[in-house]
Amino acid sequence: MRSHRKYLWFETPNRRDYINITGEVRKVLKESGIREGLCLVNAMHITASVYINDDEQGLIRDYDEWLETLAPHEPISRYRHNRTGEDNGDAHHKRQIMGREVVVAVTDGKLDLGPWEQIFYGEFDGRRKKRVLVKIIGE
Repeated sequence: MRSHRKYLWFETPNRRDYINITGEVRKVLKESGIREGLCLVNAMHITASVYINDDEQGLIRDYDEWLETLAPHEPISRYRHNRTGEDNGDAHHKRQIMGREVVVAVTDGKLDLGPWEQIFYGEFDGRRKKRVLVKIIGE
């Protein structure tokens, strides 16, 4: 069994952004040369997420509105975490809801995704550089 690791870096201009990273993950898989195995895609920051869903702009806007309803950014005084001098208590909650990582099967050298499935990086406290780990194991 072999493994391959690469970091993807993101610095979004907005506090919240949703980026389709499927193409970048496919490039890492191709670089790895692995034909059968598993691909882990993991947000390495506690205010960002990796998730799988449809790349449909209405759905992405719905997610953003839904998350903002569940964990609104303001008033920042609502979060005890923000008493430490931070203003991102909401981002931690949003990450908890959307998840930390995804694992995708690798079959015949390709990501084994469903017909509409795409891999996304969700940023909830942007405007600074953050990374995503892509770790592929297999043969």
